[in-house]
Order: sequence, then structure tokens, then C-alpha cells
Amino acid sequence: MLKPQSTATRELVNLDGLWRFATESAVTSEPWNAVLDTPLEAAVPASYNDLFVDSAIRDHVGWVWYQRQVRVPRGWAGERVFVRFDAATHEGRVYVDGSLVAQHVGGYTPFEADITEHVQAGAEFRLTVGVNNQLTNVTIPPGSVTVRQDGKKTQTYFHDFYNYAGLARSVWLYSAPAVRVDDVTVVTGIDGGAGVVDYTVETTGSADVRVRILDAAGAEVATGEGATGTVRIDGVTLWQPGAGYLYDLVIEVLGEDGAVVDTYTQSFGVRTVEVRGTDFLINGEPFYFTGFGKHEDTAVRGKGHDNAYLVHDFQLLDWIGANSFRTSHYPYAEEVLDFADRHGIVVIDETAAVGLNLGVQGGLSGVGPKPSFSPETSNDETQAAHAQHIRELIARDKNHPSVVMWSIANEPASNEEGAREYFEPLVNLTRELDPTRPVTYALVMFALVNNDKIADLFDVLSINRYYGWYVFTGDLATAEQALEGELRGWIAKFGKPIMMSEYGADTMQGLHSVWDTPWSEEYQASFLEMYHRVFDRIDGFVGEQVWNFADFQTSPGIHRIDGNKKGVFTRDRRPKAAAHALRTRWTRIGTRKPSVD
Repeated sequence: MLKPQSTATRELVNLDGLWRFATESAVTSEPWNAVLDTPLEAAVPASYNDLFVDSAIRDHVGWVWYQRQVRVPRGWAGERVFVRFDAATHEGRVYVDGSLVAQHVGGYTPFEADITEHVQAGAEFRLTVGVNNQLTNVTIPPGSVTVRQDGKKTQTYFHDFYNYAGLARSVWLYSAPAVRVDDVTVVTGIDGGAGVVDYTVETTGSADVRVRILDAAGAEVATGEGATGTVRIDGVTLWQPGAGYLYDLVIEVLGEDGAVVDTYTQSFGVRTVEVRGTDFLINGEPFYFTGFGKHEDTAVRGKGHDNAYLVHDFQLLDWIGANSFRTSHYPYAEEVLDFADRHGIVVIDETAAVGLNLGVQGGLSGVGPKPSFSPETSNDETQAAHAQHIRELIARDKNHPSVVMWSIANEPASNEEGAREYFEPLVNLTRELDPTRPVTYALVMFALVNNDKIADLFDVLSINRYYGWYVFTGDLATAEQALEGELRGWIAKFGKPIMMSEYGADTMQGLHSVWDTPWSEEYQASFLEMYHRVFDRIDGFVGEQVWNFADFQTSPGIHRIDGNKKGVFTRDRRPKAAAHALRTRWTRIGTRKPSVD
């Protein structure tokens, strides 16, 4: 789905701000038919949970309602008018005055509606949005909802981060011509010193298309004719980790008289990605991932996108020497990927398929209350929802040069019966939709080299391990032996690139000890140092992403102290001791793996 933009033929109005807000219990059964009768206002973009001091709102399970008045600019007469939501977590329904114009399931990908027939240029309309936060066995991510004897709904979910909900990303009103660019796909290659750019443009209606490629200075470097084609950029400047050089593909749709009726600009970078043996290659050169699993999580805003935090987080990535991150455990806001494109940060783009594992509820045994894959748990309907999420993720993010790999799940029960039947069609779908990028998934600690049923399907093995924390707590010597033994087993069996996609220890800022005391800042630093010794001894190892970049909120639990404390930075982005240790290591090694001892 194309991101809305302002061009010579399109106009864009941002609808962020304060909206009227109410939970479903506080309004009529059809709140879209009138002005919401509520004293509450909610910020957009933001999760609603932490905005108010009423626990009934924070813990609400079900629908909430947002509403505002919107005026269509008077100059939009004769244009198509769209309303676009960057996300509605986890389900959205959109009404223009009393008419339902859009429905969407999936909390982290955009959707839109053509509302031309419901509005008039220069006139106001009432925009009402319902957002439902319920997770079930057939949603991505999964969960379950129960109803107590008093009638109150309670939500259980199987992932270890808070189920923030609402309109956490921007809302837009935009205009576009009736005959217009509908989609763009850009695939790049390298031929000697030239860049090879394959493009495909889809339009609404039959129309001629021409394209121009501009360099970063705005100079024209190539042109093309037709809706599909290949153009060369001689003397190309490559997009590289740490050097995010971008070109613009300027697309012009022509009317019958040859005049331009629509124009859209798609930025792109020229680069290649390849897995060869046990190497991960960017532009033909071995690349070593350093960085983090992150979260969209800040105080008060919850998962609400915030440009100030965006800038500051990337500054901290630069300060610490990180070259990459994984969008754990859902697609992040498009602004994040745009920023990564411009600044040369490498991204592993992950779906919201986190929690497909009932064994996690079983503690360290990994034995869940019932099979993770069954007609009553994750089933064909779940798989269909997962497939749709993959389609929407790739449709949104396929043109980002920063995205070098798709991760289609985090810690699924890949050791259980039914895993292969569930995942093999999804891997095939991912490759069909985008054959240019490797595919991975993050392995849970119960999925071992001798029982995992799907590792052979993937290009890169991404391992989540917590030896020294959940296993062998406080015993780093034993943890080191276990970690190295397991990693060598994966390399020996599969001969594929392997990386550590999660490793870390909960740490309370300010807790210090001269011993290996779990939760202390010293233990976190020693824990990471131990892992790095192991990584540096193993050939075929291609990366390390610490869990987590910053502390983040979770559901309440006796093993959590105001959330997950595995962050190298606190939730308000203050460095713990481990941050300085990582900075020393990562600024030294850059994008190349340290030599194997």
C-alpha cells in the first residue's frame, strides 16, 4: 500500500490531534450515528491505555470509540478523497457520518477507504472510528478472552509486552486523481559500477506511464517508459549499512492528451542482499548484525509513534555503534523505516505473529496446557490471518532498502507437532511475494537442534537464548558451555548463517554488586560479555541483537517489576553499565565479525 504524500497532483491533510473518546460501555450501541456524548478526549497518535487515570479504561477489553469533525478542502472538488489509518490496534471500523466505509483486522498495518461518495469538497463530516483490542486464537498475535461472573471481559495474551491499543499512528485525509498510481515495486541489482533498477507501476485504469530517476542532489540520472521496465544508473552510489544513499523514482501517469494526470515519488536505494553458505551478504560483502530487538514503547504514549523518540533512539543506536534492529514483535511505524532508509540502519522486519506457543505458559518445561497447533488453538483460520498479515507487511515495506530480511514469527512452538504444516505454506508465500530477501523466524528456547521441525525451511537461523538468566541463573560458567555447545550444533546440522536475535538479563538501574548477582548492572555486563566470547569463537555466526534496547511495559506479574527490565537503556533512555560495554565492542567491530579464535 502506497504511503500518502503531497505531490503536484495529490494533497494531504493530517488528522492527528485530540479526538473525542469513549469506551463502548459509556456510549450508545451505535455511537457513529451522533456526536459522542463523552467528556473524554484522547491523543492521536497514542495508545489510550495510559492516557487516563481510570483503571477501567486501562484494562478495558473490547471496543473503544474515537470521533472528530473533518472538513474536506474546497479545492478537492472532482478528486477522489481517501481516509487512511496507519494502524488501529487490533481491529478497526470506520464510519463517515452514519456510513461504514472500512473494516480492518490487524493492529500494525495500514488501511484506507475511498470516501468520495460520502463527502463534499468544502463541507464537514463526522469521522468515527471503533478500535477493538481483543485477541483470540484466530488473531495475529493470538490470545483469549474470558467473561467473568460479573460480566467483565478479561484478556489473556501469550506475549511478554503490554497489549496497548488504540490509534497509535497517524490518520490522514488525502486526495488523488481518478486515474492514478496505485502501487509501485522497485527491485535493484548491481552490474559492475552500474545500478540495475527493475520497476513495476500499477495504475487505476489504463494509462501510459513514464519514470525518471533522480539522485540525492535532484539530478536526473535515468529515465524509462512504460508501467514496467528496467533502467540503469551508471556510476551508481550504493545504499550501504551506515551510508543510506537514496534515489527517487518519479512516476508520471499520462492522460489521453499526454498531459500528466498523476505523479508519485518512490524513494529507493540500490543494494543487494544474499545468503551464501554461512555468510549474510549486503552488496556482495559479508555483513555482521549488531544491535537490538526493540519495542514501540514509551511512558504515557504506550505504542504511540513519537518523532522525538524516533530521533533520539536512532541517536542512541549511533552512539552505541549498533548497525541494525529487529522490529520485534510487529511492524513498526513507516516513519521508522523511512528514517532507517535515510540513515543506513539495517532492519529485520517482523510480523505480529508472537505468542504462537502455548508452551511458554508452561514455564521452563515448555509443556503447554494444550497443543499450540490444533483446531481449538492456532488453526487454519489463524494461519489465514497470519498469511494476510504477511501480505500486508510486504506490500507496505517491500521498497525499503533498510529491510534486508523478513521474520515471519517470534518464538513459535516450532518443536511441536503441526508446526511444519502451519509454517511451510507461510514460508512459501513469503518467498512468492518477495523472492529478493531472506526469510527467518526467532527460535524459542524449547526449540532445540534435535526437535525443531521447521528450521530447514528458512534462510537464516535466528536464535533467542537466555542461558545465564532463565537457565543456569547466576552461573555464567555453566551457561557459557551450554550456549556454545548448542550453537555449534545448529551450525553443524544446517550449515546456514546463524545469529542471536535475543539474549539478555533483567537489570535494575542502580543495583550494583561485586559478585555475579542477577539483576545488578554488573551481571548484565558480564552476561553479555560471556555471550560475546562464545560468538567470537564460532564461524558462521552473523550477528548479535541484544534483548532489549530499552525497558518496556508488560502485563503485571511477579517476575516483572513495572515491566521488562532487560533494556540496555531504561524506559526513558538512560544508559545502564552494559550500554557502555556494548559501545566499546560495537564501535570496534563495525559491520564485520571479529575473527574466530
